[in-house]
Amino acid sequence: MSGLNSEPLSLERVVVIYGGESAEREVSLKSGTAIIAALERQGVNVQGYDPREGGLVGLENLAPTAVFVALHGRGGEDGTLQGALELLGIPYTGSGVLASALGMDKQRTKQVWHALALPTPESIMLHADSDWAGVVAQLGLPLIVKPVHEGSTLGISIVDDQASLEAAYHDAARFDARVMAERFIQGDEYTVSLLDDQVLPAIRVEVPGGFYDYEAKYLTDTTQYHLPCGLSQEDESVLATLCQQAFAAVGGQGWGRVDVMRDGEGRFWLLEVNTVPGMTDHSLVPQSAAHAGMDFDQLVMRILQTAGQKSAP
Repeated sequence: MSGLNSEPLSLERVVVIYGGESAEREVSLKSGTAIIAALERQGVNVQGYDPREGGLVGLENLAPTAVFVALHGRGGEDGTLQGALELLGIPYTGSGVLASALGMDKQRTKQVWHALALPTPESIMLHADSDWAGVVAQLGLPLIVKPVHEGSTLGISIVDDQASLEAAYHDAARFDARVMAERFIQGDEYTVSLLDDQVLPAIRVEVPGGFYDYEAKYLTDTTQYHLPCGLSQEDESVLATLCQQAFAAVGGQGWGRVDVMRDGEGRFWLLEVNTVPGMTDHSLVPQSAAHAGMDFDQLVMRILQTAGQKSAP
């Protein structure tokens, strides 16, 4: 990191960046709207800014003293915006350039975790001419096909038979030029939110249909979020430590979320890291914070304050 934050953070003019051009635009707009409302309730001089309207020049013209990044997906969560804010010398929430870019790339995140002996399911990069039978032979069935650079489970499919694998690849390729297949972990899904050095309570996600997809995340009311998550104190401590290690491995700072599966033998498997998690009424970080005794407004202010606390990765 540069020396952005050598002086105390000024909240004189806070800008919440949301919207953008990614496939997660609608979710980002909801997150940003909720964040703006929370800051207004606390008397912060805040305004929202959609970079689709005026680009980087429009943001610079607002002369923000701090930026709350609520821009999900590519262009906001992948280091692009973070690099621009670094050049402009504007403090911003969340991770820096390196962690943002790395965390957005599921495959390279997994390579870092593998190098550090952190458990993550085996995966293979797919191409239009992939040996589909060979992929199945290596990863087994069912398996997961997902775009490497997409969030909110967009373009993700569970493949139960070899005949469906190529179609799943082409579906994911609509969202990203890079597509991966991943070994399917049968078991419970957990998500762990991190805020500064604090690990918030883990959430166990239960979906009636069995797949936590875009609809289950944002549209339906049938998804169940178990808080407490049902793990023993010892197992939740193991999970918390693992997620801290996973977040630190990519250089994550400020706040974020790590998604994990637990197989039938009780082993945890890291899936991905989110450096700009959702902040909608269905989102997981606010739920976890509430269980820890922190309401939404307090959470938003805590996150905003992290903009003044970055250190070199």
